Amino acid sequence: MAKVLVIDDEKSIRTTLREILEFENYAVEEAPDGEEGLRKVISEHFDVVLCDIKMPKMDGLEVLERAMEAGVESQFIMISAHGTIETAVDATKKGAFDFIEKPPDLNRLLLAVRNALDKGKLVHETKTLRKKVAHKWNMVGESAAMLGVKETIEKVAPTDARVMIIGANGTGKELVARSLHEKSNRSKGPMVEVNCAAIPSELIESELFGHEKGAFTSAVKQRIGKFEQANGGTLFLDEIGDMSLSAQAKVLRALQENRITRVGGDKDIQVDVRILAATNKDLRQMIAENKFREDLYHRLSVIVIKVPALRERKDDIPLLVDRFLEDVAQEYGTAKKNISPDAISRLQAGEWTGNIRELRNVVERLVIMSGDAITEEDVLKYTEISL
Repeated sequence: MAKVLVIDDEKSIRTTLREILEFENYAVEEAPDGEEGLRKVISEHFDVVLCDIKMPKMDGLEVLERAMEAGVESQFIMISAHGTIETAVDATKKGAFDFIEKPPDLNRLLLAVRNALDKGKLVHETKTLRKKVAHKWNMVGESAAMLGVKETIEKVAPTDARVMIIGANGTGKELVARSLHEKSNRSKGPMVEVNCAAIPSELIESELFGHEKGAFTSAVKQRIGKFEQANGGTLFLDEIGDMSLSAQAKVLRALQENRITRVGGDKDIQVDVRILAATNKDLRQMIAENKFREDLYHRLSVIVIKVPALRERKDDIPLLVDRFLEDVAQEYGTAKKNISPDAISRLQAGEWTGNIRELRNVVERLVIMSGDAITEEDVLKYTEISL
């Protein structure tokens, strides 16, 4: 049941609004002046606040302003018999959801309350989603190797320096890229990811730079490429070592001139993009074999971040396991399982050639197959890790 607070110095108005709202199955509380209203708003949770503007002790606009400063998430609907356009605009600027003149029209009032509730739900869902996303990309680990990575990220992220992220498969290179973007001055812009290994070589240029209608047989309409999509933000080129030499040449030009040309087009398009790249390959060896451009390598690797393999940071395994147990429980809608110290020690003894990705899969398997708690016997029985 949604909770509504009515702040008004006229008892008859409060009574009338209470009766109307309770008839619509809202839980209603009252406050006879601004001071008490503010106290209630800060100390309790209300979905919607109906607040008069002209009141003794503290007027409604001040209540609104102080509530916003205190971080109150209630949706405010301001009510006044002395309403003007200027007052309504002022209330909206201070954070009010709506403004209604006295005496309020019943249908108008109820519609405003319903709309305010809908907005409140959207705001709450958005914050919850953002927390989940932030949690998903949070880097777990306190080992010396991981602290070194985190320290580098803190120094490099606020700059526009290009970063090459190297490491074996499953070590968390994408997490590093996400962290660099989120801590950068471009965090409000888009982060666009391109998996260079998953795109056929004949399509990679169209994917990166876009194409004009009719550029090739299947180009039935214009396409905006990843460089343009990432304008003002970050472009993450994952598995850069799998990019064709022809595409490498065009990427190099884009980095040198901050402009691109769509496939089949002749117009230069200005782009403002920060490039992050990642690979699990030895690019220097590829350069020696003429499989990767040396000039592009130097353009991309202003900063190099090496993400350690899991076997190099086994001290982080207890923290990682705890995080994965929490994630799996949330995904399955079950209680988080406990794991014994002996089981953790057994997991720390593994080689983990598949790195963090392998550990995540093993933890999920143990959650499914074990009993109330995960034991050392469960680890020996249900895992295939090299011990």
